[in-house]
Amino acid sequence: MPALFPLFADLKGRTVLVVGGGVVARRKVTALMEAGARVVVGAPQLAEPLAELAQAGRIIHRQGLFEPTWLDDAWLAVAATDDVETNRAVAQAGEARRIWVNVVDDAELSSFQVPARIERGPLQIAISSGGGAPMLARHLRERLETQLDESLGALAELLTRSRERIRERVPDLQARRRFFDRVLAGPVPGLLRRGAHVEAERALDDALAESPARSSAGRVALVGAGPGDAGLLTLRALRLLNEADVILHDRLVSPQVLALARRDAELIEVGKQAGGHSVQQQRIHELMLEHARAGRHVVRLKGGDSFVFGRGGEELEFLHAHGVAFEVVPGITAALACGAYAGIPLTHREHAQSVRFVTAHCKGDAKDELDWANLAAERQTLAVYMGVGGLDGFRRKLIAHGRAASTPFALVENGSRPEQRVIIGTLADLAETAAEHAVQSPALLIVGEVAALAHSLHWFGAAPLSGSPVRYAQAA
Repeated sequence: MPALFPLFADLKGRTVLVVGGGVVARRKVTALMEAGARVVVGAPQLAEPLAELAQAGRIIHRQGLFEPTWLDDAWLAVAATDDVETNRAVAQAGEARRIWVNVVDDAELSSFQVPARIERGPLQIAISSGGGAPMLARHLRERLETQLDESLGALAELLTRSRERIRERVPDLQARRRFFDRVLAGPVPGLLRRGAHVEAERALDDALAESPARSSAGRVALVGAGPGDAGLLTLRALRLLNEADVILHDRLVSPQVLALARRDAELIEVGKQAGGHSVQQQRIHELMLEHARAGRHVVRLKGGDSFVFGRGGEELEFLHAHGVAFEVVPGITAALACGAYAGIPLTHREHAQSVRFVTAHCKGDAKDELDWANLAAERQTLAVYMGVGGLDGFRRKLIAHGRAASTPFALVENGSRPEQRVIIGTLADLAETAAEHAVQSPALLIVGEVAALAHSLHWFGAAPLSGSPVRYAQAA
């Protein structure tokens, strides 16, 4: 079933037909009356609460069995009977007249769903499962009810009353977004929570009196997106994604993370492929500068952490040289996330007293400058950010410099994502095992005694895989 399009309908003064006169129909009628609809209830008989509403003239009762002509003046219809054939007849008649029909507890017959709602004055939050799991939607509503303060209703009313003067004072859309960010992060919400309504309105007036130019300057935030699981984002990262005008994101940032961004933000993929890195990095610099100078709030969204093999330092140096304001939000880097989600502690009192983060990717054509003798030392963990292209050479150099061929390894592919795979083996068979399982980027290599713990401590996704390739024989 395709995703539903969320829609808040203005039903004030518009006719809505409810077919059915029992308890379920009463709940629907109450919600429709609160929305200002002209409610018509069609049923042979009405339960007492509905009968009282009809007698008071607050709803219209059409007595009898459903007839398609009841829909002639309706904008919406709700079928709330316990008779399947009647409900189907309402749905079919609505389809023929292009009228939206909700059949209670029957998603297949419905052309629209009624969501679970949280109301705070004019502010409404709707939760829908597409009709397939209404109890889940209700469960989430109950949880949110306890988390969302009642003062949000007063805040929505204050901002609604002030809408026109805010638009007049701050006509530019981007500057207006910055104004609201400042107001919502300022004293106004707290004053309303304390019931200080007069003081809250005065604080809003003070914010409006300030120069809109204060919010017009562009800025850049380097944000670490983590390894892919959107639940691993920091709260600061989430807030910036919802404030951003432009998001420059790497190719490997997960769709789940991007889905948390503000809906009207401009998303620009700037993922880098092997080769031509300097040209591509320069283009990223140009895009950051271009959008920041245009007064936009830019999020440079990187997989993992910006400061761990993410070129964040280079980008900050560029921004600093051009006078662009910036901030940095760290993310969970791949070594930490892949180790945790594979059940591999990077340090362990019995196996590893240190951990090294290593990459085989150097700037431009730089020669191999890794300290192989120290990398080959025992009782340490290597977390290698290198993709999967250089595994054979990496294995050979470690063994040649003294690391035992029997040293355990783990390759964590798509760490923290639903499709995560963990491949384990010994250093001697590293390249062959990776080839046997067709390991693809993004993948992190963990080398050290702790990698063997993935077999017993794995908790996320499928159990680790291993291979049985021909044993590696070190060249003489």
